[in-house]
Amino acid sequence: MKKRAIAAMLAGFFTLAGDHVFAKEGADQYPNGAEGWLAGALPPPGTYFLNYLGYYGGKLKDGNGDNASIGGSPAKADAWFDALRLVKVTDLTLFGASWGMQAIVPLVYQSMNFPQMGGRRSATGVGDITIDPIVLGWHGANWHVTTGLDIYVPTGQYDQNDPRASIGTNYWSVEPVAAFTWLGQGGWEVSAKFMYNIKGKNKDASFGGMAGSYRSGQELHIDYAVGKHSGPWIVGLSGYYLKQVTDDKFNGAVVPELPGVWGRGRRGEVLAIGPSVSYTNSKGTSFIAQWHHEAYAKNRFGGDKLWFKVVTAF
Repeated sequence: MKKRAIAAMLAGFFTLAGDHVFAKEGADQYPNGAEGWLAGALPPPGTYFLNYLGYYGGKLKDGNGDNASIGGSPAKADAWFDALRLVKVTDLTLFGASWGMQAIVPLVYQSMNFPQMGGRRSATGVGDITIDPIVLGWHGANWHVTTGLDIYVPTGQYDQNDPRASIGTNYWSVEPVAAFTWLGQGGWEVSAKFMYNIKGKNKDASFGGMAGSYRSGQELHIDYAVGKHSGPWIVGLSGYYLKQVTDDKFNGAVVPELPGVWGRGRRGEVLAIGPSVSYTNSKGTSFIAQWHHEAYAKNRFGGDKLWFKVVTAF
């Protein structure tokens, strides 16, 4: 069947079948905004544990950045998450860089309210696990650079008929990563982590009563932080920016626009910013608290994220 015919048929199904209208996938595989201070600085050889505890609340935004609504009611999402990250930095070097590896296991409680599907439903469990066997870190006098290739494993629960019950994406993805940190002599820091997410196919998708394969578009996203060190403290601003650069496709056809719900290709975009404070005690354990307000979002949820992060060495 030609793509144009498929697109026309999809438009009709999406308009009529509100029960599956939001069933794109589960939550983001990467928790945007997770890295800020010293994002590019791979630590010395050793084993490190990082815990990211947070809450997210938001409303679904349409292609214009307004609240998406079907039947006059917006879709809402609330989620608590606890991501457990283990980092091992070896004594080995590769291309002049320190060599490390990592794994991240996210635990998620998600509650979503889709009025057109009968209201609120929640789900709890392990999300999509991340592994990276080759993390490389270079260090200079006042700068640090770290690269890697994250692999996302579809371990999270997925329900093709109800997005409220999905906390996983049901597809593999890979993500090249490059992070840097600059530390000025006056105590100022600028850090950023650049990521490009390449997604696989969800072969068990369901839209508008149709079963098929869904491929979400590729995304460029950036975590950032700018602030000043003062003794054991760091105070400043942090956040993230994400832009989807290719279209979502269902059975090979670009997802058509559904006015008031999403734009053509369903290309997501979000910008978040907020205050961040870090404190490191005498034993070297760091505690970071931050609030990220999504000042702009379209074709995805937009809201607020609260974080509490702990970094410690074994």
